[in-house]
Amino acid sequence: MCQPLNSVDGTLSLLNKLTFYAFPTKTSEFLHPKSSPYLGNKTAKRWRFRGVRSLSLQGGSEAADHVKSSNKFKTNCCDEGEMEPFPHVQTLRKFPREELVGKVVMVRFDITNLLREEEQDQSSQSVSSAVFTIKYLHEAGAKIILVSDWRKKTNSQLHDAETVADMISSVIQHRVVTIKCDYSAVLLKMELLKKADIFLLENLSEYKEEAANNSKFAELLSLGVDIFVNDSFSQSHKILASTVGIARFCSACIAGFHFEESLCQLKKVARTNKRPYVAIIGGGNLYDKAAAVHFLVSRCDGLVFVGMMSFQIMHALGLSVPSYLVEPGAYKAALDIIQIAHDRNIPILHPMDFWCMNEHLPEQMDIFPSHHILDGWLPVDLGPRSLDELNSLLVKCKKILWIGPVKFKFSGPCSDGASKLAQALNELRQRNCDITVVGNMACQAMVMESKSVLVNDMFENASVIWEFFKGRKLPGVMALDRAYPFEIDWKSAYCNPAQPLVVDIGSGSGLFLLGMARRRKDLNFLGLEINSKLVRRCMDSVHQYGIQNGYGPCFTSAKICTFMIVNIGQK
Repeated sequence: MCQPLNSVDGTLSLLNKLTFYAFPTKTSEFLHPKSSPYLGNKTAKRWRFRGVRSLSLQGGSEAADHVKSSNKFKTNCCDEGEMEPFPHVQTLRKFPREELVGKVVMVRFDITNLLREEEQDQSSQSVSSAVFTIKYLHEAGAKIILVSDWRKKTNSQLHDAETVADMISSVIQHRVVTIKCDYSAVLLKMELLKKADIFLLENLSEYKEEAANNSKFAELLSLGVDIFVNDSFSQSHKILASTVGIARFCSACIAGFHFEESLCQLKKVARTNKRPYVAIIGGGNLYDKAAAVHFLVSRCDGLVFVGMMSFQIMHALGLSVPSYLVEPGAYKAALDIIQIAHDRNIPILHPMDFWCMNEHLPEQMDIFPSHHILDGWLPVDLGPRSLDELNSLLVKCKKILWIGPVKFKFSGPCSDGASKLAQALNELRQRNCDITVVGNMACQAMVMESKSVLVNDMFENASVIWEFFKGRKLPGVMALDRAYPFEIDWKSAYCNPAQPLVVDIGSGSGLFLLGMARRRKDLNFLGLEINSKLVRRCMDSVHQYGIQNGYGPCFTSAKICTFMIVNIGQK
């Protein structure tokens, strides 16, 4: 599916026509088993020479059970300390339940999640978590105001707020009352809160102040609201009045169950705990997504381009690409990606053939090599050889990210590459391969192939993921309250937690604290240091001094490293 290059005097020259593109420093080195540590020597040679379950939402105990299962999910997915762009945020799961009683809680939710729950007989954990946010708050005794945005063009069923309220009522099995969102209705809203428990605000997409993050509009939304719960992760890359602006006016701003689990899943995508880890990249607009692709090529063990971006990679490799398929300004971005892959000695793959449609006779289809598409023919889908080679590669993988559609500028009757790719990924998922799918079209293809695929392994809104991969902070996440990134069991940390605690702020390498811990066994000691290197040095000294217990380094949102020295004494 691609071509190898050699770097000679700063220029890239094509070698013989091969299927895959790889980045050996020397040809002999690439054929050595060590040059392909994760995919194995056989796969390296091949590259060198070849170029979504049903849950009942009845009963009061289920929300509590979901909190427990959510806790397990959190433990499994959010134990990484490497995701700097995300602060540790306060979540509904950890928010004191007793503080919800009698409070007015505004929930920013994604209408798509709740409508999917109504449309499908089988729902997934992620969709159910969106419902559980509402159920949990209601069972805790809170008054709930639901806010969202929807467009009639994308869903003809969503005529007005009353229609949406009826749909939500059927999903959560509770009556939902609509209220208006304007200045004259503020007092009316406060009166209505006495007559029902769950309310739906008007469609936010009808207010230009929403997208402008208008401060007065955000304040209007927050009138009478005590706690704000953001459960619309798909909007977290936008600066909206209902996700960012409102946070200034509420006493508490926390993440709902669905938001939290989506955040954990996103962190999981960036982890490289399973290898080989390959990213399948579809779609186009490489110039704008270059920073995101840089992130992927720096972490994955290989990239596979299956959409319009593949032509930009081919163009940078010197292959013949029709001018109408070349994206302006993307050439240098593609070269940079190739250089990073070369430096890491990982392969970049692009299609070796395409299904093409005759420009003048759209019903006429034919297969062309990727580097030799004739004039008058337009690529519409991946060719059979490309799919075969792609499947043979994916079998070796332990973790796969599919982001972006298998789509080109033109459509045709043979556009089933996405379906075949989804079939292959579904089979791999059943073999315990870690699969994450991003983008509306990719998610639809996976759902079509397997009704059992978990939605918490899919992100329909690819924009959030692209922004994260670019290294940008998500405004919807940053607006939430901060929380401690870890929980400390003081009873296990100190043999006698009742003893007086001595805190050393700016403890440096910890030599003073370590010496005190040995001399004063009647005290407990806690050291705080912002320099993580000093903390690690201190932890190395813990064993030398014979202290049996020590914790560190741990990181808070303020980047403060914490270690604890306890009073047990020498080993």
